[in-house]
Amino acid sequence: MLLDAGAVAIRNAVAAGEVTATAVCEMALERAARLNPGLNAFNHIDADHALRQAAAVDDRRRRGEPAGPLAGVPVAVKDNLCVRGMRTTASSRILERFVPPYDATAVARLDAAGAVLIGKTNCDEFAMGSSNENSAFGAARNPWNPAHTPGGSSGGSAAVVAARCVPVSLGSDTGGSIRQPAAFCGVVGLKPTYGRVSRYGLLAFASSLDQVGPFASNVTDAALALSVLAGPDPMDATCAHEPVPDLLPTLGDGIVGLRVGVPRAFVSEGVDPDVRAAFDATLDILRDAGATLVDVELPHARYAIPVYYLVATAEASSNLARYDGVRFGHRADPSAAGTLREMYFRTRDEGFGAEVKRRIMLGTYVLSAGYYDAFYLKAQQVRTLLRRDYEEAFARVDVVAMPTTPTPPFLLGEKADDPLQMYLADIFTVSANLVGLPAISLPCGFSREQLPIGVQLTGRRFDEATLLRAGRTLETRTSWHAATPPVA
Repeated sequence: MLLDAGAVAIRNAVAAGEVTATAVCEMALERAARLNPGLNAFNHIDADHALRQAAAVDDRRRRGEPAGPLAGVPVAVKDNLCVRGMRTTASSRILERFVPPYDATAVARLDAAGAVLIGKTNCDEFAMGSSNENSAFGAARNPWNPAHTPGGSSGGSAAVVAARCVPVSLGSDTGGSIRQPAAFCGVVGLKPTYGRVSRYGLLAFASSLDQVGPFASNVTDAALALSVLAGPDPMDATCAHEPVPDLLPTLGDGIVGLRVGVPRAFVSEGVDPDVRAAFDATLDILRDAGATLVDVELPHARYAIPVYYLVATAEASSNLARYDGVRFGHRADPSAAGTLREMYFRTRDEGFGAEVKRRIMLGTYVLSAGYYDAFYLKAQQVRTLLRRDYEEAFARVDVVAMPTTPTPPFLLGEKADDPLQMYLADIFTVSANLVGLPAISLPCGFSREQLPIGVQLTGRRFDEATLLRAGRTLETRTSWHAATPPVA
């Protein structure tokens, strides 16, 4: 089936007239409708919107106009990215009926490239979670085994790519929310450098950490998607003006001479044996392909989780203050609220889930008078130390390799009553967000239960090209990326 062939193959077939964008769209809609009852990976499938976009691609081709880089490629986007006229909820009751009047820049760039958006994907509420269980609309499920989590917070976006409903989807990554689900679902997930992709139209969680990026079934498709998404945007003051290189021509250049840093002390404890074995095997493959393995130290990486949960919650407390029942979103029944203050309380109590409330309260606490210096300011200072650790490492190496996650996908419900254990699932991913570096997760094996395992490569700022080149090299020497789950 063409959906299994990937974005580049679909684009080429549509551009050559071998298949219409409408026919491909119908394939994607059929598969999504058939699989979603078991996966709960889509919050919303919009067949009318998708078919209109596909028809427009076909019309442009009939007129002889150039095909876009994603012409006719079905895509899905996480439900915290605004799409004009399409319900955007961040998987929260407080935005259950919110319909944006504009497109996020990332969504607009997909549209301009000829992509066909078939729907919005399930996620943890306001991207706060590591298992997709915090969604107000129920947990998404892992296509490899529906009893297990697809990861979070972008679990739905990873699941729809793994299930081959679409070859490319978008997620957001605040502490690992692209890379961890990619590892759990056996697909490629890329968190670009902070500022590489516009955040305009992304419902904010933690503004100094959030980043939009792609999921794909292979590295080439991820590179193609990033080339469409990246670049400056006047609507986002944090978006960098750094030139975007042509990422596709260098994918096959190999990694002879590449220096791969391995923080062995950091990854030596708390790692599942299956993950350890897959990671070690991946290092051997990189070495056999011509890379040099170099031991590096990241002495402050063990503080990344507490630093992240101080910085991220503080910024969440500020960002989510806008959901007060006045301007947009859910409003509590005015007749039950005697005062404006009571209306605020009721609205936020009814609209937010338990995890979002937990993080808002923690963030408000660490920003409060008497605690700001002890917690938030101290966290920012350690964040600087972490950045210096990576600067010292990148003086000696080109990329840093770690497991993406310490364990294979865990059971839904397994960590639901233990927030600390849930938070520790992101131990290897949060540092890249705190430092603003690009990082990619690649399939690198399976557990004894036949659940996917991922390896993470972190690079220098704006050097996504090296990460993609290394990832493509791994793909040419393994077949993990080509494996498909039972549902597909």
